[in-house]
Formats: sequence, C-alpha cells, structure tokens
Amino acid sequence: MRIEKKTLDVFIIKKFLGTFFLALVLIMGVAIIFDFSEKIDDFLEKEAPLKAVIFDYYLNFIPYFATLFSPLFTFIAVIFFTSKMAYDTEIIAILSSGVSFRRMMLPYFYSSLLIAIIAFFLTNFVIPHSNKERIEFEDKYYRGRSSHFMARNIHRQVYPNVYAFMETYRSSAQIGTEFSLERFNEDGELESKLMATHITWDSTLNKWSARNYVIRDIIDGQEYIRKGRRIDTTLTITPDDFERGEDFVVTMNLFELNEYIDLLKLQGSEEVLLCLNEKHKRLANPFSVFILTLIGVSLSSKKVRGGIGVQIGFGLALSFSYIFFMQFATQFSLKGSLNPMFAMWLPNILYLSIAILLYRKAPK
Repeated sequence: MRIEKKTLDVFIIKKFLGTFFLALVLIMGVAIIFDFSEKIDDFLEKEAPLKAVIFDYYLNFIPYFATLFSPLFTFIAVIFFTSKMAYDTEIIAILSSGVSFRRMMLPYFYSSLLIAIIAFFLTNFVIPHSNKERIEFEDKYYRGRSSHFMARNIHRQVYPNVYAFMETYRSSAQIGTEFSLERFNEDGELESKLMATHITWDSTLNKWSARNYVIRDIIDGQEYIRKGRRIDTTLTITPDDFERGEDFVVTMNLFELNEYIDLLKLQGSEEVLLCLNEKHKRLANPFSVFILTLIGVSLSSKKVRGGIGVQIGFGLALSFSYIFFMQFATQFSLKGSLNPMFAMWLPNILYLSIAILLYRKAPK
C-alpha cells in the first residue's frame, strides 16, 4: 500500500504543530503557576493591581519565555508524537510504503521553519516592546529597583581618540565629579584636556555642562591654558547610559540593538559584549529549532523497549544539556575568552554534529 505524500505531509504537520502548541500551553501554564506563587507576596505587599498583573506582566511574560524556549518546546513535541508513531508502528508502515526516511523528514522541517520564522520575528521585533512593560512592572512591584545610585571611576570613549572620565556619578542629581575629557591625535599624543570639578546634565539642551573648568591645549609643542566657570559640551553618553540595567538589551529590536552596539563600540564600553551576545543569541536560537527537530526525529523514530518514556527522558536530558551548554558558552563570552558570535553558534555547531550522527543511525 502506497501512502499519498501530501496526505503524509498534512498528517505529520498537524501532529507536529498540534503537539507543539499543546506542550507550549501546558508548560507555560506550569511556569505561570510557579512564577505567581513565588511573587504573590511581593505583589500583595506592593499592592500591584490585578489588571496590571495580568495585562502588564503575564501577557508579556508568556510570549517572552515561550519564544525563548521555543526550541525546547519543539524538541519535546517531536519526541512525544514521533515516539508514539513509532510505538504504534506507524513509521514502519510509512517506510514500508516506499516513502524514504529523508522524504518523511520534509514535513518536520516545514513545521520547524514556520516555528523558527515566528520565533525570529517575535524575538527581534515584537517582544522587545512587551519586555519594556514587563520590566517596568517588575521594577515597580517586584524587584523595587532604585532609581538613585552612585557609580564610580567611569571611563568611556566618547568619540574616536576622545576619552571621558568621571570619579563619581550621582543619578539623583545627574552630576559627575572630577570630570576630564582627553583628545589624542593619531599618534597617540595628547592634544587637549578639559578638567572640571563637576559636570551636570542639562536636559533642556541635551548637553553636559562642565563647571569650574580648565582646558589645556597643546599646539606645536606649546601648552595653552584656558579657564572658566561653565562650558557646555556634547558627548555620546547621556544619563540613561548610566541608569540602564543589564536587562535593557532585551527591550531593543534588532535594528535598535545594532545601532546601540555601534555606539558602545565607539565608546569603548565593555557592555558591548553583553549586547553582541544578545544579538547572536537571537540569530542562533531559531536555527536550533531545526537541529533539535532532526535530533528528536532520529532518536524517537525507532520502537524501543520500555516504551516512549525512555525516549522522552533521553530526549529531555539531551535538550537540557543543550541549554546548559548555551549558558556555559555565554559566560565564557562575557568573560572575554570567546568571540560572542562563535560562543552563541558553538552549541548549534556541536549539536548539529550530534544530529547528523544520529540521523545516519536512524532507521531507513
């Protein structure tokens, strides 16, 4: 008996997407219950409105974590329904009808492609906006992040060959103390240096105002001194750059993130590593959907003793090892030991090798 290939494609795609969304609903439901039980005391203590909890937090919490773990949900879906097909000898029937194992993989990759495209679009262009609302809610009703802080010994490159330094910066008054701005020539020689007792942000002009300043200009080996009470200067840094938390990077869409990375590179900020990790993670994550799909099908397409529980257990262990390895590579990248792009793609490269090996050993 021959099986119509289009019928087979529709059958597998329905099974795949149906199981995927079922797994998504069930796991996110459990995640919401655990998250709510952990934070309910803070919500009650800070009198978070029920409307804000539902619409500002959980309606933004769900898509963020759903897309973040979409490769894992995909893997669980593939393992579950493919193992059941193998246990019910449906895969044997498909292969016996003349459909090759490679051809059987096509509807799996059609489904994976759809999930990957949706995840890529949401992660890069929709969820960053919702993350702003979620983080604002958390700061107000959960973490209670203070808007007032003091930073010390700030060094930034603000333009090519131009470097700024502040001994301290107070966010409450938007004032930096013991400020200096140095400009060097292409040979690394000092051309000019501005020193001020403090520098203040002028929100009306969007400029910094240096007070009690001294400027040293070095021209043809001669040093010239200028002094004054106030001078305005335009820098590529603003108070927002000091007040942003590390989770700020998840609130930018892909275009904004690229622009911010260019600015951080100009400033010579170490924060650029965090942003590069976020960028390449967003690009690498959708490809992991294909890799984990291939691993899932290869693992679960053969009927084994012990039923589908053994295959699901082994599959979950493998998928969690993937997530662990991703976090491991991220930390190495943030420490400066690995290139961010290589670090984020390394798990995909490694597990693609595992996927190819398992595929070759899968039943044909």
